[in-house]
Amino acid sequence: MSSPNFSVERHPLEPFIPENARLLLLGSFPPPRKRWSMDFFYPNFINDMWRIMGLIFQGDRQFFVDGKRFRQDAIENFLTQRGIGVYDTARAVRRLQGNASDKYLEIAEPTDVPALLRQHPTLAAVAATGEKAAFTLAEMFGTAVPRTGECVQTDCSGRPTAFFRMPSTSRAYPLSLDKKAETYRRMFETLGLL
Repeated sequence: MSSPNFSVERHPLEPFIPENARLLLLGSFPPPRKRWSMDFFYPNFINDMWRIMGLIFQGDRQFFVDGKRFRQDAIENFLTQRGIGVYDTARAVRRLQGNASDKYLEIAEPTDVPALLRQHPTLAAVAATGEKAAFTLAEMFGTAVPRTGECVQTDCSGRPTAFFRMPSTSRAYPLSLDKKAETYRRMFETLGLL
């Protein structure tokens, strides 16, 4: 259902996909700019994505934190070294409540994830980092939505692709940071990235 009274907001970032990327993390859409602590993905300082990554890969949840900001250069270097790409499942949205909640996001233009996979042949897996992203990808791939923490194999652009559904890194998601990190760690181990 279209919401003509709400303006369409275009994605402010381009996909970050290193040449050697084997995994593409896909959220739904960035929060409003006023919530950003850096000009990169998962920029809201109360989002736990970069704390989870610090805990898993460095044994320190504060590794990518500098005061009240995230260390963008360190994050980009880490993603490049590990072969992890980041983007979102929507290129354009309408914010029905003016906030960051996926519940109030209407996707106006989905990201062409199959095209991203074709452009980056080293990508073997995608991971939805929240419910809206998982349902968007499942519709795009014509597959079932995996249970949280699990994976389904799908065919995308003529090649097998692992599709993981991960717990949201939002603090609103009712799971502790340590439990989220355990789930993400299993995915990285499965993919040989850890």
